[in-house]
Amino acid sequence: MTQQKKLWSGRFTEPTNQLVEAFTESVSFDSRLYRQDIRGSIAHSKMLAKIGVLTDDEARAIEDGLARIQNKIEAGEFEWSTELEDVHMNIEARLTEDIGDTGKKLHTGRSRNDQVATDIRLYMREACSHTVECLRALQAKIVTAAEQEIDTILPGFTHLQVAQPVSLGHHLLAWYEMLDRDAARVEDCLKRVNIMPLGAAALAGTSFPIDRHYTCELLEFSEPSRNSLDSVSDRDFLIEYASAASLIMMHLSRMCEDLILWASENYKFIDIGDAFCTGSSIMPQKKNPDIAELVRGKSARVIGNLQSLLVLMKAQPLTYNRDNQEDKPAIFDSVDTVYACLRVFAEMIPSIKFNRDAMYQAALKGYATATDLADYLVVKQVPFRDAHEIVGNTVHYAIEQGKPLEALSLEELQGFGPMITQDVFAVLTLEGSVNARDHIGGTAPRQVKMAVKAAQQHLDEQSS
Repeated sequence: MTQQKKLWSGRFTEPTNQLVEAFTESVSFDSRLYRQDIRGSIAHSKMLAKIGVLTDDEARAIEDGLARIQNKIEAGEFEWSTELEDVHMNIEARLTEDIGDTGKKLHTGRSRNDQVATDIRLYMREACSHTVECLRALQAKIVTAAEQEIDTILPGFTHLQVAQPVSLGHHLLAWYEMLDRDAARVEDCLKRVNIMPLGAAALAGTSFPIDRHYTCELLEFSEPSRNSLDSVSDRDFLIEYASAASLIMMHLSRMCEDLILWASENYKFIDIGDAFCTGSSIMPQKKNPDIAELVRGKSARVIGNLQSLLVLMKAQPLTYNRDNQEDKPAIFDSVDTVYACLRVFAEMIPSIKFNRDAMYQAALKGYATATDLADYLVVKQVPFRDAHEIVGNTVHYAIEQGKPLEALSLEELQGFGPMITQDVFAVLTLEGSVNARDHIGGTAPRQVKMAVKAAQQHLDEQSS
């Protein structure tokens, strides 16, 4: 097969070694940037026509030719060539083949360095927006579940030990808050993504009288970049997204750990819908929470991608280096993984059935209302440290007797604190404990209802 002529081949006297050809190509993964590449090229040609480098007819020919190429790509009729290295050279070569020498004029005043930086920023702009949409969709499912479980009581845990009773709705809204910060981080990242590097050319700008503000307007960037060297060389905006993506996956992983524990036979707090579980090839009784486990597992690859991008950039001198070709597999994988995990998690949430009785019974164990007894004693003017010791002794006694706190008689309780009276039993119930936390951010059902309404209003505002 005849080797295709490189668009940069003028300075070279030998063809590229075939091993080098295979080693250096990036079209196998950067071809997914074709829409962004074509959009950037159309804007660039319009700008070149505006400043008189291209005629209007030439600009139209380029735009029409690029539109035909996009149609062929999307119809699966475009043959990508590894000999042409990347998405940019494949498209430009096909354009020249289609419209002739006019196609060779398109690259005037730009370099692949600022071209790829523009393409990846256009891609990441879409990725940021779509990530936020996926986060909001999952948040909405969580809020719906939380609204239905405001009065459901389960044990809250610290160190995986029963700590205090809480509202299940309150627990689910903790997931909502994690994701809300994640969405805010991605939205903030978008501000730094949405800067246009096109016009920086290879590294120093161009001698042509380009109109970067016009190109910026066509591509809907917020502003042109301010330094040509920085524009083509840095990928901190990718690292920033990868960091936000890692935090998203870390949060999803924690949520999955809750679900995996809750679905186990030792908890039996939930039943995840069959459509989101799998079975065992040898044990017919098994129903495994594989989706939750896979989401938890996929957090590792996204966090790994963040490390890859950091290491990729850490020792690069200014300006552009070919190392940056390796940024795309990592960021594409992170974007794809985050999308997939958020979407499947959002679909899974409505399938979950909560076992309210099992949760309630579990909250009765582990002396979850001990803190309430200590607070009760403080109200009776007992210093907190003394109250803590009194309750500790009381719990030790209750364990020896094999009784929960609320099953102790008034006489038994008064043996540890004579100031205890009949009204103590109101605070030793799970309902009394939960209702007592009636402040902003607390687990009292009244507060959880208000938090649900605030979350719903916030999501409505974000979608409008």
